[in-house]
Parts: sequence; structure tokens; C-alpha cells
Amino acid sequence: MPDYLVGTGGWSYFNIPNKPSLKAYSEIFNFVEVNYTFYEYPSFQTVEQWRRVVPRNFTFSVRCHQDLTHRIGLKPTDEAYEIFYKMKNYAEILQTPFLVLETPSGYKANKDSRDFLLTLNLRGVTLVWEYRANITPTVLKLMEDFNIVDCVDLSRQKPHFKRDVTYSRLFGKGRHNIYQFTDDELTDIQRTAEQSNSKQIILAYHGLKMNSDALRFQQHLKTGRYLPVTFETGAESAKEVLAEDATFPSSKSNLVKEQGWKVIDIRKNQTVHLSEYLSRIPNKNYLSIDEVVMELKAVIG
Repeated sequence: MPDYLVGTGGWSYFNIPNKPSLKAYSEIFNFVEVNYTFYEYPSFQTVEQWRRVVPRNFTFSVRCHQDLTHRIGLKPTDEAYEIFYKMKNYAEILQTPFLVLETPSGYKANKDSRDFLLTLNLRGVTLVWEYRANITPTVLKLMEDFNIVDCVDLSRQKPHFKRDVTYSRLFGKGRHNIYQFTDDELTDIQRTAEQSNSKQIILAYHGLKMNSDALRFQQHLKTGRYLPVTFETGAESAKEVLAEDATFPSSKSNLVKEQGWKVIDIRKNQTVHLSEYLSRIPNKNYLSIDEVVMELKAVIG
């Protein structure tokens, strides 16, 4: 089996009482993608503290600041070099080679991109590029020439070429990051990842349920079994997830839109998206969770 690094995009939403988030997170997962560096420029002292609180074998990746990828656009300018080397310094402090570039869908790689990459000191760096525009032969050649890891969402597509490292930022098939993975979908992610024959597979979950998704995937790697999503099964499982944030009164269509992306334990060792059953209940306005659950019991059986 390849070496897996499994975690999420950031640790700020990982909360355990009376324990700092990153320390608590690093006791569960062996990897995190630092999203903070996409939005802010932390002090080097702050980054040093991140490294100190995690185990020695814990791995970070550093997401490059949006000034470089979105505002400047990988052009060979003094500001672009300054930002890149600050990101590289962060990576050196965190003892990681992984720098993640995420360019927007409107960005098209060009001569400036090649000139910028050509003039960088990439020693000790593994560039990971989530290229959100259409991949062209020119882009593939650019990635090949600089040994860049092609980052795709493995729940949506396969990498365009093979490398020793497979890196995926996982959002799922919903709107933006509004998604949760079923057991079958997590299995498909593993299957797609291992088809790359990479020595190392790095999975950064980014959906609204990213902590749960990453933990369930990690548990399956260790034991061959997935953790349940809820304490109950069937309609009672649906009641648990609706109780998180569903508001009433609500129409059926609104329930499907706002709650259908969530996963329930339809029975032991089987998960489905809640939309599969919400779509079957009568088309009317619902005044309470109990009213929805009553209809779900009729369609689930």
C-alpha cells in the first residue's frame, strides 16, 4: 500500500475542549494543508509555533498566498518572487517540501508562467498545482518540465499524469464545499488514488464535513471498516443530521437543497445522501423535524 497522508484544509474547525486546535488535530491526523497562508502572511514566529506543537512525523503543506496566484498570476515580478520565497520560508520552517498553487478558472498559463517557474530556486520544493482552467497540452508540458504534481479532486476526476506523489484537494460533487462523502464515494477515492501507482498519496478534505470525512477514510485505511456517521440508522439517523441546523417551516425542495448533501446511516455499514430519501417524501411545507421523519419512515421502511 502507498504511504497515505490524510487530513483537512486547516485545523481551526477542529475543536476539543481545553486543548489547542492544532495540537488536538495532530493527535488524530498525520497531515494538514495550511490554508491560512492563502489569506494572510503569518509571522515566522507563529509558523515556528505550529511546528513545535505537532509530532515530529506530522506533515504540513503550505498553500501559496492568493496575491501570487490570483492577483499577480505567476508573473516574473519582484513582488511575485518576494511572496513565493516567503511561502518557501514557511515550508522550510514547517519542514515540508509541499507548496500548493491554486490558480482560478480564469487564469491561463502562458510564457510569463514558464519564465517565473524557470527563474525560481525550487531546490527542496515540490510544487503542487490545482489548475482550475481547462488543462491543455501546454499546461501539461509545463508541469512535466518542472516536475509539478497535478492536483485534482479525485472524487471528480483522475490526475492527468502520474507522479510519485498524488495530491488531491477534495470538495466533492456539491455546490462549492457543501458536501459529505458516503462510504462508497470514499472507497472510490481510494481506488482512483491507488490507480496512480504513486508512492505517496496526500488527501486534503475540504467539505463542510471534512473532519468527519477524513477521519472515516483514515479509519477505513487502518481497519477496513468505516465509522458510522450517526448513532442511529434509517429515519432516526436522518433526524440526527436534520437536528444540526434544519429550520422550519420548510418546503420539500428547500430541505433537499439545504440538507440533502448530508450523509445518513441508512442501515448498519451502509450510508447514503439524505437527498435520496428526501426526494421521495410528499411535496409540501413541513412544520417540524418530526413531521419530516414521519414521512421518511414511510419511504425508508
